[in-house]
Amino acid sequence: MKAVVFADRLGRELLPLTDRTCPALLPVLSKAVIEHTLEALADAGSREVLLVVSAHAEQFKQILGIGTRWGIQLEYVLSRGEEEPAALLQRLPAFPEAEFLALRGDLLRSGVIDQFLEQARQVPGALVQAVMGDKPAALCLCRNGGRELTALAWPPNAAGAAACPVVELEGTAVSYLESLTAYHQANLDAAAGRFPGLILPGRQLALGLTVGRGSKVSPKSLKQGVAFVGPGCRIHPDAELFGEVVISADVIVDRYATIRSSLILPGTYVGELVELNNAIVRSNDLIRVDTGAVLHVTDAFLLGDLQQDTLSAVLAVPLNRLLGFALLLLSLPLWPLALALSLLKSPSAPLHATRLRGNRSEIDDLGMRQRRTFTAWEWATTVPVLRYLPRLLGVIAGHLQVVGVTPLTPGQAEARTEEWERLGDQAPAGLIGPTVLNLPPEAPAEERLLSDAFYARQRTTMKDLQYLLQGLGALFSRRAWVPGAVMESG
Repeated sequence: MKAVVFADRLGRELLPLTDRTCPALLPVLSKAVIEHTLEALADAGSREVLLVVSAHAEQFKQILGIGTRWGIQLEYVLSRGEEEPAALLQRLPAFPEAEFLALRGDLLRSGVIDQFLEQARQVPGALVQAVMGDKPAALCLCRNGGRELTALAWPPNAAGAAACPVVELEGTAVSYLESLTAYHQANLDAAAGRFPGLILPGRQLALGLTVGRGSKVSPKSLKQGVAFVGPGCRIHPDAELFGEVVISADVIVDRYATIRSSLILPGTYVGELVELNNAIVRSNDLIRVDTGAVLHVTDAFLLGDLQQDTLSAVLAVPLNRLLGFALLLLSLPLWPLALALSLLKSPSAPLHATRLRGNRSEIDDLGMRQRRTFTAWEWATTVPVLRYLPRLLGVIAGHLQVVGVTPLTPGQAEARTEEWERLGDQAPAGLIGPTVLNLPPEAPAEERLLSDAFYARQRTTMKDLQYLLQGLGALFSRRAWVPGAVMESG
């Protein structure tokens, strides 16, 4: 049985999720929508598939290849996007032949194509279509000359779909994925088993909890309902899942995060204490399903993009703590010297406390999430490299990272009024960085904020490593040991 699969939707109705891809490649249960269709075709015995694509053709080829993993032969045909199926088939006179399947691959349906074929072969007519849950399923059996495929056009044409014989498949479902709300609900319904025949890529870890390969999640995190966690995820044991939750591949959920009836797309970090309800989250984008509002979260410690190649990304936090501990051990010989010089300068108070905004988050009295302030200690000495030694304890505690923007006091943070002044919040606060290493101590506050903003938007792994090496080299320079030679960032 040959098959023609139409996956040429442009996906304007699913923006912003389709700004870099198309509906057929959006994930449902951590697999692209088109993959669910190909699995059902292979299960029904189809071995030759013609896939009609438009935009993002290279993404299709990269993800699907030539169909080897499903045991099918997959060929591609380019279209202008959302063409009339019958008109497109007219350009392909040699294919298909006497009998073939025609279906859309950019919507989600129960994986029961084999059941449809078994019943459709008993129904006469040049075109027989499937109905699932009282909705045309955009799935047709075509016989000699049956190329009037109005039922497969996008957007769905109810009048055209009613013009041919139907096979009603009981206990099945179809979603056109025609809106963000529909896409969100389709994922939750699939996790809850309301699309019979879909192949879930995982194992049941506990009642209601399905987990993909290589993921770490505690069954106690599922407080109520049903949850699907895709491959390569890390869910902190103190995170809580309620209702119907779908977490796609390569997602990290930090401690005390609460997720209710939400969809988390691949490569997303959900930060400590973050609460999500009835939402779609893609990296830094938070989409409220009920209102359609899209919020871009700039604070990477609330929502982050794990696909960004930066040393200061969330995955590097344990590495930074370990590096801070190593630096603390190496600096131990300097602590007696720092104490002695501080006692000479201020015998009654050799240590001073400063409140700084760190990288961990908290919820304030108004229910808003903000960066948590912590107590950073400084020696009373005026020798810069000795004065800030106690901040290594902040690195070990997770309040600071080794490389980052200048940590601000709460007063300095509140004094920022322009949007560009807050761009530095997109990067973690750190011990060293371009602002501390490269600007003179007399540089104005605006220049320091601009330096931090530029670093936050341009940071990469290699640049962070360069700043780390530059900082280590600066320890042996006159600048690190002469009072006033290094900017005081507290």
